[in-house]
Amino acid sequence: MLNSCEYFNVKKVSSETILKEELQTFNWKDVDEYPTFSVCDSTSTKQEKKSCFEQTLTNFITSYLQKDAIIVTQDIHDTINLNFKVTRTGTLILLDTKIDSLTNNEIPKIKQLLTESLDSLPKIFPALKRGQQVTTEFTLPIIINVN
Repeated sequence: MLNSCEYFNVKKVSSETILKEELQTFNWKDVDEYPTFSVCDSTSTKQEKKSCFEQTLTNFITSYLQKDAIIVTQDIHDTINLNFKVTRTGTLILLDTKIDSLTNNEIPKIKQLLTESLDSLPKIFPALKRGQQVTTEFTLPIIINVN
């Protein structure tokens, strides 16, 4: 009597296959911890850390812009959208700026000022996903009011 049994056949699964399956189940748009500055260490929740990061970044840019004497011929009330990324090493890179043409005409060096303000930031700790440092992209609105 001969019998065949599939019970003893073992399928080998490579670690690459497991990794590919695992990576497909991630929600890569969401991180476990947002990028942060050392001043945000006292915050406890994920949302508080995100708010602290954005507020610290906004305050830094605003204070940098206020140091420069900007003279305009027309009142400017504009929102500039900064698109940037924080790399997994904590480097902040400005990807794009959406600036209204009136603002650009009145303050021709606005993009240079924004870039300089980002270059003078304190150390940024990158975002974490499953304990690994990851690169993240953000859009940050900056409100410009010049009279």
